[in-house]
Amino acid sequence: MDKDFLLQSATAQELYHNHAAHLPIIDYHCHLNPKEVAEDHRFSSITELWLGGDHYKWRAMRSNGVEEKYITGDASDWEKFQKWAETMPYCMRNPLYHWTHLELRTAFGIHKLLNANTAREIYEECNEKLQQPEFSARGLMRRYNVEVVCTTDDPADDLRYHISLSQTLSNGEGVKPQPLTSSSDCFTPPLEGKGEAAVETKVLPTWRPDKAMAIDNPIAYRSYIEQLEVTAKQTIRTYTDLLDALQKRHDFFASVGCRLSDHGVNEFYADDFTESELNGIFQKVMEGKQPSAEEVGKFRSALMLEGGRMDAKAGWTQQFHYGPMRNNNSSMFRKLGPDTGFDSIGTWNTSESLSRFLDRLDSEGNLAQTILYCINPSDNEMLATMIGNFQEGPMPGKIQFGSGWWFNDQLDGMERQMNCLSVLGLLSRFVGMLTDSRSFLSYPRHEYFRRCLCNLIGQDVEDGKLPAEEMPFIRQMVEDISYYNAKRYFRF
Repeated sequence: MDKDFLLQSATAQELYHNHAAHLPIIDYHCHLNPKEVAEDHRFSSITELWLGGDHYKWRAMRSNGVEEKYITGDASDWEKFQKWAETMPYCMRNPLYHWTHLELRTAFGIHKLLNANTAREIYEECNEKLQQPEFSARGLMRRYNVEVVCTTDDPADDLRYHISLSQTLSNGEGVKPQPLTSSSDCFTPPLEGKGEAAVETKVLPTWRPDKAMAIDNPIAYRSYIEQLEVTAKQTIRTYTDLLDALQKRHDFFASVGCRLSDHGVNEFYADDFTESELNGIFQKVMEGKQPSAEEVGKFRSALMLEGGRMDAKAGWTQQFHYGPMRNNNSSMFRKLGPDTGFDSIGTWNTSESLSRFLDRLDSEGNLAQTILYCINPSDNEMLATMIGNFQEGPMPGKIQFGSGWWFNDQLDGMERQMNCLSVLGLLSRFVGMLTDSRSFLSYPRHEYFRRCLCNLIGQDVEDGKLPAEEMPFIRQMVEDISYYNAKRYFRF
């Protein structure tokens, strides 16, 4: 894993080192905690930073036979780290092996391989460096030259931490960005040789209304509506009231700088419905009665459509992450709750409902910029062709096939997604990578993606599939996919 890691040709190396490596990062979808950013959280140990909420690592440790007490239980930080280090060699050919060592090198300047023999030394060195100011939450963002981060936030969230961060930046308060300089300790030193200083990261909210659609659990849903009433400062007794409250919150999110919505769904919903039906379904759920599958489909169809209209009116981009089967292990769900590593790829018949959903919005003139992410790679070709049905000017790539997501944000998954987009659409208009992570150490995933991108394109040049005389355009294409396309698309 030297400076030319994954770059298998001279052209790939030139594209990466001169045109991709030092561009800022726009992380337009993640699950970072805005409170930790606003308070510039200091991490107590590498275990908190690395293993605190990373269900990718938790799955690997379970597969390696590690007891749950060393994963999410009450074992000490050192014991948990030790078990992760012991698991690391068994992760060869899993993306965790590459990610882990990229993070050690880029954040801590540690080039040793993590295993049982090096665990104590690496643990102590990381913990020692975490005591330094530059290893705080915002310090790590500056280190990786992160320009924009979009968190994932519920409509009932008051966004206090985003407001605080916005005021801090506008007043010039807080920790000042420090120049980043070249260091032989870094794998790819941020801004190496550019003589520039990193900027303080802009942190924006993203509208994630999943709970407003979750009527399949009436008890939890009624509790959620009560929270929304408090934040929206209105009573919600009917479906019409719910739409009014969501519009108020949507307007508020826009006032705090929100530019995107995001929806985590199993499948797309495009059923027919009437307003009378929707009010009846809402009343039934608020009375604690279980709705039928047909009623759930109608309700979600209506809310997705209304959400699309709100996004179009506000000039936002709507994102849809679809297809996972969540919380498969019911006993562990009862013990640990959601997002703890018990999800998998689902198989859903989504093409017809997705087409109807997009067509309804398009027919009304309400189809916002849209990014579609599939967790099942068997949907790659379907999505790559579906987006072509609704493209229109003046925005190039108005409808996007999103980057390899979740189980697909590894070399094979990213290559498959980009190859599919290349042959069925326009890779050159792709808005590129995101972390989709809860960790402040996940930014090397952008480096991983850029190396993969440069290797793909560089090999095509070397093989004569792309013309060498078009290298100025090819270089700009790499820069656009790595950074500039996203900056223009989201108007950051």
